[in-house]
Amino acid sequence: PDLPARLLVVGGGYIGLELGTVFSSLGSDVTVVEMAGDLLAGADRDLVRPLRRRLESQFEAIRTNTSVESLAIEGDQVNAVLQPEAGGQESATFDGVLVAVGRKPNSEGVGLAEAGVDVDGMGHVVTDEHGQTTRAHIYAVGDVCDGPMLAHRATADARRVVSSLMGHSTPGKKPRVVPAVVFTDPEVAWCGMTETEAKSTQQVVEVVRVPWVAAGRAHAVGRTDGLTKLVIDPESRVILGAGMVGVGAGELIGEAVVAVNSGLTTTDLGEAIHAHPTLAETLSEAAEHSERRAIHLLPRRR
Repeated sequence: PDLPARLLVVGGGYIGLELGTVFSSLGSDVTVVEMAGDLLAGADRDLVRPLRRRLESQFEAIRTNTSVESLAIEGDQVNAVLQPEAGGQESATFDGVLVAVGRKPNSEGVGLAEAGVDVDGMGHVVTDEHGQTTRAHIYAVGDVCDGPMLAHRATADARRVVSSLMGHSTPGKKPRVVPAVVFTDPEVAWCGMTETEAKSTQQVVEVVRVPWVAAGRAHAVGRTDGLTKLVIDPESRVILGAGMVGVGAGELIGEAVVAVNSGLTTTDLGEAIHAHPTLAETLSEAAEHSERRAIHLLPRRR
């Protein structure tokens, strides 16, 4: 019922950016403050850059390397004291503040300790691969457990628990590929191994990118600001991960999940005929590009 004219969003993660986008679309002047040096920490930078460029034209301001020192309600407004990393405090007034930093399991006060259910230092309920806790008759799924705090991951947990309770076979300890989608405009989506993760673990990978400026459908809808990328094992040519940014990226990531989950190679994906003109063909084009056989791109240098 009430729309803040000036909204401060504390946190440049996916929740802050998604809801900041909503309020901006409704007419609020949105300022995002993020302590880190960029938005969406953990996501590959080449996927974040197109989103940031668009958000910079939509939001009032994006303040990275900045923390919120204090918030004080004064009448109908909130006075915020901001602390840039470079030094020098600043004061600004807003009509509303959305705090979107930090999440923790809501595991306190529900009797877990009394029931003998173990939790870790962060408050996550400890479970095995079947969702069973340290008490054999108690199971746990979703955000209260360690892992990605995503609805589709919770649904997969629940299916696994029900299968276990019914005595059906359940997946083993093989890591499941859980896609992540940031529902901004453009959307950002990824699954499997990221380029950032590969660098941090010093795993040798091959990364191939297809800018959507090479996609006919992107031109047709007037949104060539997208990108599709694959993370590939250079020896086996198995697809280890995928990421994309652009309109409808959340719809495209499903095929990448199947590719990574099934251990498909770039040849497998590249030889799968994709309809033209669609944005989905950027996935097969990326696979072909890794083999220097892409139709709409110059061959990659070895």
